[in-house]
Amino acid sequence: MIPAAFGYVRPGTVDEALRALADGGEDAKVLAGGQSLIPVMRLRLAAPSMVVDLTRVTELRGVRDDGDALAIGAMTTHSDVISDPLIREFAPLIAQATETVADRQVRHRGTFGGALAHADPAGDLPAVALALDAEFVLAGPGGRRTVPARDFFVDYLTTALAEDELLVEVRIPKLAGSWGMHYEKFNRVAQAWSIVAVAAAVRRENGHIAEARIGLTNMGPTPLRATATEQALAGADAGEAAIAEAARHAAEGTAPSDDLNARADYRAHLAEVLTRRAVTAAVGL
Repeated sequence: MIPAAFGYVRPGTVDEALRALADGGEDAKVLAGGQSLIPVMRLRLAAPSMVVDLTRVTELRGVRDDGDALAIGAMTTHSDVISDPLIREFAPLIAQATETVADRQVRHRGTFGGALAHADPAGDLPAVALALDAEFVLAGPGGRRTVPARDFFVDYLTTALAEDELLVEVRIPKLAGSWGMHYEKFNRVAQAWSIVAVAAAVRRENGHIAEARIGLTNMGPTPLRATATEQALAGADAGEAAIAEAARHAAEGTAPSDDLNARADYRAHLAEVLTRRAVTAAVGL
């Protein structure tokens, strides 16, 4: 199908982009990689009056070392995220999950910030951001503000971004200590959305699990932390039996949906199985 008529502007700076959003009003939409917006516009499920294209805003691209955190520009493409040495060193969980996003063509055009701002509960990156305690830097007419991942994802396809704000970067704290990370994903076919996925970051200490952070994909309208499993793992022996016992609680407090891909009870089962696998891999067993 052909999209409805819309205005188009391609700013060169964040300030210009914010002015364009303000001029476009409530119906303005931001175009990052376009992997989500363009299809819904073609189907006329979205009909923005103005599209603000960020592809020329070079200040929103790249990964930099910012002391105790990595700062990932919102317009950094998935392919650049995968190949970045800083991410490989300090946040390999991001690279692992991003490698599973769609296909090579989508990863070349799609952006890190765009995927997070879209906030699809079946997307791979929101649960990873939650597990790594990421912070989202938002720019608006009144300046910049920082929102922790736990507050950024509000509801289905809904975030803390205001209509006149842009996501400019995502900050990933560097984790101190001996951490292992692993992303485990279950989907019907290669390159498809997750039926369920688990992002696990585990800190080991003296043969035990000192701390675990586990993000769940597609177990509710937003990404979720498997808090009951995290609590069960804290101080537990870093062995298969203890991990399996803790993983039994992975679906507690979640609200998975029934749809054409899976029933809610099957998703709950997958959450347990994938959590066990992800944590086992993260601790190096």
